[in-house]
Amino acid sequence: MGKIKTKLIKRTSNTLLSKGVPFKEDFEANKRVLGKEMPSKKVRNQIAGYLSRLKTNQRKIQEKIDKSIEATRTTKELSRQ
Repeated sequence: MGKIKTKLIKRTSNTLLSKGVPFKEDFEANKRVLGKEMPSKKVRNQIAGYLSRLKTNQRKIQEKIDKSIEATRTTKELSRQ
């Protein structure tokens, strides 16, 4: 099996994120946040893992955007001189 997640996992994760529940890139921390609210250990672990991957991907995308903005600023400053 690969990284394919069911609609239930994705929908639940997106609902939790939209509610403002604080999740991190760490699987163990996310698992603790979900705690006893999930119906089963398997579902809890799948959601925690999916949220970890989402947060990691969001951070990487933000870093790329920040690098791009910084490169643009540097290029503009050099062209002004």
